[in-house]
Amino acid sequence: MNDLASKRCVPCEGGTPPMRRVEAENMLAEVDGWNLAEDGVLKIQRKFKFDDFKSALGFVNEVGKIAEEEGHHPEIIFGWGKAVVTLYTHAVSGLSENDFILAAKINNLGQE
Repeated sequence: MNDLASKRCVPCEGGTPPMRRVEAENMLAEVDGWNLAEDGVLKIQRKFKFDDFKSALGFVNEVGKIAEEEGHHPEIIFGWGKAVVTLYTHAVSGLSENDFILAAKINNLGQE
């Protein structure tokens, strides 16, 4: 487990500036497989592949459990054999350390 995965998400408040792109690019090194995405708001995203729908659904349910424990909720699109997880912090309209913490915890699914 990496250092980020051992941390807890902390509530963010509006008015806090989002992480700058250069900071986000540096933090990506700590979360294998995630990429920057932007649609007016800087986000991180990862695509996961599975052998079938049931496996993808099981993964999404596990991500949901982690999200509830951390109080930080991703956008998830899934279907047969795939899931796309997108993270950003709504309260700051961009990225915060919480997004990378949750990404690290998602990366650890099935490795504990």
